[in-house]
Amino acid sequence: MRWSFSLFTFRRISVRVHATFFLLLLWIGFSEAAAGAPPLQVLQSLGFILALFACVVLHEFGHALTAAHYGIATRDITLLPIGGVARLERMPEEPKRELAVAVAGPAVNLLIAAVLYGILFLTTGPELPSAPAIMRGEFPVRLLTVNVALVVFNMLPAFPMDGGRILRALLALRISYAQATSTAATIGQGLALALGFLGFFGNPFLILIAVFVWIGAGQEANMAQMRAFFSGTVVREVTVTEFHTVNSGDTLGNVTRLLLSSSQKDFPVIENGELVGMLSREALAKALPEHGERGSVQTAMHREVHTADAGETLINAFTRMQESGLRTMAVTQRGELYGLLTTENLGEYIAIRSAMSSRTPRIVWETPQLPQS
Repeated sequence: MRWSFSLFTFRRISVRVHATFFLLLLWIGFSEAAAGAPPLQVLQSLGFILALFACVVLHEFGHALTAAHYGIATRDITLLPIGGVARLERMPEEPKRELAVAVAGPAVNLLIAAVLYGILFLTTGPELPSAPAIMRGEFPVRLLTVNVALVVFNMLPAFPMDGGRILRALLALRISYAQATSTAATIGQGLALALGFLGFFGNPFLILIAVFVWIGAGQEANMAQMRAFFSGTVVREVTVTEFHTVNSGDTLGNVTRLLLSSSQKDFPVIENGELVGMLSREALAKALPEHGERGSVQTAMHREVHTADAGETLINAFTRMQESGLRTMAVTQRGELYGLLTTENLGEYIAIRSAMSSRTPRIVWETPQLPQS
């Protein structure tokens, strides 16, 4: 994820923090100071936020380590102002395994809350303070309350919360994975409408949650439909095999003429017979004013190349394209460049399959830009 920085790595999982997270800390510190809070109280508020997000990281590690038990790797965990995101390579489609992975996150928060309650029980007795006292109470009391709130929020039966995945896993024990996803998404979007309606008459924050839930449910249903639609298809079947390559020493002018004379938007860059980069239309347009037509392809190409094997499943390759924001992915076969996998060709493939089967999957296509070098 762009604008994120690595904090540490545990079990080969990189924990990163997004730059906007520091804006949250600055905003909280400034708000406290502007309200006349003494420096010690400001530091305590910032410390509480850091402790809260430490619990969020542990929540995400609950998902990640449970997924690792089933052989599913996690690329990274990123802290955002709205929470944490663990990028698992995939969710297990076996209902019992998905249930275990989904439950693991809230279970961590319950464990943290139980430990904090044990500390309070030993120090202050079994009774917790009243609701008004909690908000101004001791650090452990507030942290316990927030962890319970995280469990409640994440258990809402709607994507992308854990409750939506738990609901799908339970449904998938009796019906197909695609049907379970569709049903869970419908329930989640119904919940989103209810939250949005309540938000107009109460807390406007509910409207933001409703939008978040509605979009998440739609995306999850969309991905499940594509997973079912691409089932049994390998990358080779939808690869563009008639394409142009450019040499790293070519001029930008030559690539411009090649771009205008074909429908290709992204060009694999070859050096000594090996794939060393990708040059996108957007990168070319950005480099031309700076370097001119005599500029070298090396000055504009993106050197990080994402590839797919011709024999791998299409859904796996497509998932990586979506996560990386790619429009084009190079396809290799036995280590050599075989062709290109593009969103345009995938769209044509879906249209043809839909016409043949009289099915029209609910898929919204976007055209992301390749990252610029």
